[in-house]
Amino acid sequence: MRIRPPKIIKRLFPTLIWNFENEKDGVFLTFDDGPRPEVTPWVLDQLDKFNAKATFFCIGKNVELFPDLFNEILSRGHAVGNHSYSHVKGWGVDTGTYVRDVDLANDLIQSNLYRPPYARISPNQARVLSERFNIIMWDVISRDYNRDLSGRSCVKNVVPYLEPGSVVVFHDSVKSSKNLWYALPRVLRAINDKGLKCKKIEL
Repeated sequence: MRIRPPKIIKRLFPTLIWNFENEKDGVFLTFDDGPRPEVTPWVLDQLDKFNAKATFFCIGKNVELFPDLFNEILSRGHAVGNHSYSHVKGWGVDTGTYVRDVDLANDLIQSNLYRPPYARISPNQARVLSERFNIIMWDVISRDYNRDLSGRSCVKNVVPYLEPGSVVVFHDSVKSSKNLWYALPRVLRAINDKGLKCKKIEL
């Protein structure tokens, strides 16, 4: 199943970026929740095989635990973004606490890109963070984190919807690894077969 953000959500959050409508030939693979040594090095190797670039939305705690792996992402030519320090849910958290968590992560990540964990962010949190970050959402989600889905289902959640400007979500997390190992090479091959290029987000 593909998640199409409802139009009302886009009206409530006018500063959020869901895709890149003016892109001619690129798609934007993104990976949330890393870096993790059990998964991220394999992801980097797969991207290299296809000459693909991607954007990694990193959790600050993981960057703190695995700084060399974070630097490896950068050294391979990929972009990084902020995914909060502690994977905090925006709903039910006051704006000050939420922003402090994001800032703590950005002391380590130093990016102008931000993606809210669980896609849960309040209009006020979005307004405050949009003053300093480009908030990146998505228009294609693999659901690789869902253990009730197969890797084949994750491929079907992505490949039919790939088009120039698409922002695609995967996760370089242990929880998602089984589905990711199946889906990512097949998605990368499909992107090539469609004549598209995997690009990193640069804003």
